[in-house]
Amino acid sequence: MPIDHVQIVSIPVTDQDRARDFYLNALGWELISDNDEGDRRWVEVAPKHGQTSFALVTWFDTMPPGSLRGVVLDTDDIERTYEELAERGIVFETPIEEGPFSRVTSFADPDGNTFVLHQLYQPRTRPVSFAAARS
Repeated sequence: MPIDHVQIVSIPVTDQDRARDFYLNALGWELISDNDEGDRRWVEVAPKHGQTSFALVTWFDTMPPGSLRGVVLDTDDIERTYEELAERGIVFETPIEEGPFSRVTSFADPDGNTFVLHQLYQPRTRPVSFAAARS
């Protein structure tokens, strides 16, 4: 049973409504679920056309709000994405920088969780499967 992909990443937040609004309005992501039928409210958001979604969580004692670091968000046009996000109120920690493999910048959500926005110089190639890559 191979693992295909990362399905959900938990983002620790203080206020799920404020966080949901940031991810939907500032980042332009879509709402996957906002369910408050149990003892915990489940708010899940995702980049449009993305494979991984993000749960905005308040209940993990070992994950205080703002403790998520280094989630890398891919774009194929970093200048355009930077400009659009800045117009929506995203404050970037640095200008776009040239790295050895990609161009990068970073920003934080309202709780201080940090994200890296990057654009690869050359698209990444992936083997069909790990087993095929080893043979």
